[in-house]
Amino acid sequence: MASEAFWFGALLLLLPCLSAMAKQTYIVHMNQHSKPESYATHHDWYSASLQSLSSDSDSLLYTYTDAYHGFAASLDPDQAELLRQSDSVIGVYEDTVYNLHTTRTPEFLGLDTELGLWAGHSTQDLNQASNDVIIGVLDTGVWPESKSFDDTGMPEIPTKWRGQCESAPDFAATLCNKKLIGARSFSKGYQMASGGSNLRKPSEVVSPRDIDGHGTHTSSTAAGSLVANASLLGYASGTARGMAPHARVAAYKVCWSTGCFGSDIIAGMDRAIIDGVDVLSLSLGGGSAPYYRDTIAIGAFTAMERGIFVSCSAGNSGPTKASLANTAPWIMTVGAGTLDRDFPAYALLGNKHRFTGVSLYSGTGMGNKPVQLVYNKGSNGSSNLCLPGSLNPDLVRGKVVMCDRGVNARVEKGGVVRAAGGIGMIIANTAASGEELVADSHLLPAVAVGRKVGDQIRAYAQHDPNPTAVITFGGTVLNVRPSPVVAAFSSRGPNTVIPQILKPDVIGPGVNILAAWSEAIGPTGLQDDKRKSQFNIMSGTSMSCPHISGLAALLKAAHPEWSPSAVKSALMTTAYTHDNTKSPLRDAADGTLSNPWGHGSGHVDPSKALSPGLVYDTTAEDYIAFLCSLEYTNEHVQAIVKRPNVTCERKYSDPGQLNYPSFSIAFGSKNKRVVRYTRELTNVGAAGSVYRASVTSPSTVRTVVKPTRLVFNNVGEKQKYTVTFMALPGAEKTARSEFGSIVWANPQHLVKSPVAFAWTQLID
Repeated sequence: MASEAFWFGALLLLLPCLSAMAKQTYIVHMNQHSKPESYATHHDWYSASLQSLSSDSDSLLYTYTDAYHGFAASLDPDQAELLRQSDSVIGVYEDTVYNLHTTRTPEFLGLDTELGLWAGHSTQDLNQASNDVIIGVLDTGVWPESKSFDDTGMPEIPTKWRGQCESAPDFAATLCNKKLIGARSFSKGYQMASGGSNLRKPSEVVSPRDIDGHGTHTSSTAAGSLVANASLLGYASGTARGMAPHARVAAYKVCWSTGCFGSDIIAGMDRAIIDGVDVLSLSLGGGSAPYYRDTIAIGAFTAMERGIFVSCSAGNSGPTKASLANTAPWIMTVGAGTLDRDFPAYALLGNKHRFTGVSLYSGTGMGNKPVQLVYNKGSNGSSNLCLPGSLNPDLVRGKVVMCDRGVNARVEKGGVVRAAGGIGMIIANTAASGEELVADSHLLPAVAVGRKVGDQIRAYAQHDPNPTAVITFGGTVLNVRPSPVVAAFSSRGPNTVIPQILKPDVIGPGVNILAAWSEAIGPTGLQDDKRKSQFNIMSGTSMSCPHISGLAALLKAAHPEWSPSAVKSALMTTAYTHDNTKSPLRDAADGTLSNPWGHGSGHVDPSKALSPGLVYDTTAEDYIAFLCSLEYTNEHVQAIVKRPNVTCERKYSDPGQLNYPSFSIAFGSKNKRVVRYTRELTNVGAAGSVYRASVTSPSTVRTVVKPTRLVFNNVGEKQKYTVTFMALPGAEKTARSEFGSIVWANPQHLVKSPVAFAWTQLID
């Protein structure tokens, strides 16, 4: 230890000579047990070491203690490379930029307090228990003046809370209350990227205040208080409320104008864990990296060990396959579906054909007089997309412009059309978005239509000698059928990090969601949008994630003894896979049936999740055995679990052996035709419960469950079963992927697990 400390210190003394090189933020993963005894704390060790680099006192940006072991520092590439050579250093990584995955929902989910659907738990008891649950939201901050954070009637803040309300030039600490109990900001990674080697003042104020709107929207979706007469400029009018309206909210601002930097995210997670949150909600993510390189996964592991439920968005890269983010099994990965609410708008063409789309335009409209319709399918390849600078004002002035969806933001297209003198816009999907319709609060009369309708309008605009159109608006419509539908933008499986773990886990409402908004910015987010609204309607897995975060808070309130994996299991095994027409869930991308790579276990059903009957409970030790099965080095495993004595003596023969509520079967690995997994169920229902198994399997696979009957004599009792999946000869020639399910049922409960099958290079 002494020689290592000497080497590390000597190495750092050599580094100042290299300091002339450009610096950037690096996250340094340390073996915290290598700390010399001469330093009282790890912070002292890191700080003293970095002070030997140069006279720059700002080199040490963050010291991480809980979510991560190590620090973030301003280093040049050669300094980072030399640090990697130290035995005290597990890894040195460049800071990563993550992206945001940008009132009717409670009724749609069956959470209307008048319905009394929380069987066995009175609304009053659940509300009271929810007062002790704290949801930490890592996002763009919060607009504390929003009515969604009104604390009227809320009791004193739970004594377990160790957080605070940060004071800033535009954010007084007194703005927090019994509802919004904490607000902090973490910006050093962002500042470093914005200002180079010196921490210059960035273009925005370092403050928890939300000037983007996204963080206010997600926080209020998770746990916003009841607000009557909420709407976006008249659309979706009603009472807005979060999923857990009596839970507390703590905002951690980690996202800024140029993105969400990994060093800031870790600092936010670290602080939230220390502060005492019960749920962590992160509507952000990046690519898919090994878990020992995934800062969110590493921080989430510590959170899970502390009993904190972590919910993350799956990403908005659908319908492309294998496009998921946040795939660690200790994270709840959330995709997006539609609500049974719509905002119809209509395009009436000169040929008398009337097409239906959606819009949230709230201005005076076009009137009833048709005007010329133009579609600039030009050789430059950008005018049809209505990219900035692509439209000729002489060709579009006073006309309705048709724009293809894609490349730039939908609302930006409207801004481009308006700037060029257009008076209306039809935005049409291409094959990438299929029939999915997302409504926007455009700055000019506009309607969004699906691909099939879009193709008809495109053909009309290109071939009719005098094409015309007029756009009208239909307000808010409820009870839309079918719903839910899997959103086309929702990222899809399979899981490329670990194919044996099926992701996403579930879908929740993520299309056209009304929630609170920042009054620092208009509803489109465009600079020239001067409108102000206390609420906004947004779409994305960013919106579905806080729905599940809020539902998890309700389950933790009802069942404080449940582990994060038990909460997750309850939400997964009770999810439904049929829409409100009693048909299987469909995919908005192409209108075909969805599958578990799109919807996971299905759409959450909170009333059933409260009483799931059985759960797949998973411990930290189980996750470690899972990690050890991935052929990671001991250092990689230690980097995630933060324990010095992990030896991987216990490891699964296959990552799919993890006690997970769903199955993903990879035939073909090492010519494997037979896959056998054992699962363990815990009884959280009544004593004396008896369950029987049923299997749905494709014709290409034989599935056998043993035993087929489980008897639970006591509450909390655990029982195991084994399931064997056998790929039939020749199956790989006709199928690359198939799906099925395993269900344990009795008269009171149905515990369902989806199964995904994939074939790769099987040889007869």
